[in-house]
Amino acid sequence: MSEKNSAQQFRGASRYVLDDELAKIVNISMALEMPLLLKGEPGTGKTMLAHAIAESLKMPLIVLNVKSSMKLIEALYQYDTLTRLNDSRFGDSSRDVSRIEDYIKMGKIGQAFTSEDRTVLLIDEIDKADTDFQDDMLDVLDQMEFDIIEIDKTIRAKHRPVIIITSNAKKDLSDPFLGRCNFHHIAFPDPKMMRKIIQVHFPNLDNSLMENAITAFYRLREIDTVEKKPATRELINWIRALTLDPDFKAKHLEKGEIPYLGVLFKKSQDYAVAGSYVGRRKLF
Repeated sequence: MSEKNSAQQFRGASRYVLDDELAKIVNISMALEMPLLLKGEPGTGKTMLAHAIAESLKMPLIVLNVKSSMKLIEALYQYDTLTRLNDSRFGDSSRDVSRIEDYIKMGKIGQAFTSEDRTVLLIDEIDKADTDFQDDMLDVLDQMEFDIIEIDKTIRAKHRPVIIITSNAKKDLSDPFLGRCNFHHIAFPDPKMMRKIIQVHFPNLDNSLMENAITAFYRLREIDTVEKKPATRELINWIRALTLDPDFKAKHLEKGEIPYLGVLFKKSQDYAVAGSYVGRRKLF
C-alpha cells in the first residue's frame, strides 16, 4: 500500500450526509485495501456513497452495473472480433488487422486498472450475478491483474482502486465472497437523519413543509401491502414537486391532501393501495 493511498481520508461530500460508523468503515477499507460491501434496501444511499467518495477524494468514478447474464470477461475487456473481421474483409480500415491489440476494449474493471489516476470502482448490485462471477471477480480484485488471452498479455493495475460493492440482498452471497470484503449495512434513515438529508438538498425549505412531508412519508412507508416502499430518492423528488406547485401549502398535508402520489409510488398496485389508504385514514 502506498503512503499516498494510506493518507487519504473520506470525510463526506457536499450532498451526502455521513454518519461516523460509515465513515470509519470506508476509511479502514481503504487502509486495508479491501473492497467494501454495502447492503441495505434500495434508496438508502449505497450507490451515492461511491459518488460521494469520488467527489471527496477527487477521484474518477467508474461504475460497473452488474446484470444477471453478465460474464466476468465483459467486466475485464472485450475483443471486437466482428469489427476486425469486417476490416479484414473490406480492407477500408486504417488499422492494421494483424494488431489484435487495436480491437481490445477495456471493460469497467479493466478501465479502473489501466487508469493513470487512482479511481473509485463501484460494482453495483453484485447480488444479480451468479456465484462464479462473484468469486472469480474477487480473485481478480485480490490479485489486481488479469490476462488477455488473445494477445497473451497480463494487465496489472497501475493503482489499486477504492472498491465499493453494493447488494440489495435479493440473493445470498457466497461465504468466500463475504470473507474477502469488509461489510456495512446501511439502515434506512430514521426521521432525525432524514431531516439532515432534506436540509442538505433544500437548505431554504419551509420547516413546516419539511416536517409535514417527512411525517406523511413515514406513515406511507408503514403500509404493509405496498411492495416497493418509497425511498429517500422519492421523498426528495416529492418535496421538489411540492415546492414547484405554486398553489400548494404545507397546511394541505395536515388536512390529508397528498398530491403527486405517483412521485412516491411507481407500481400501479402500490399507487392504488396508497391512494386508498390516504382516502380512508388521516396521516396526521
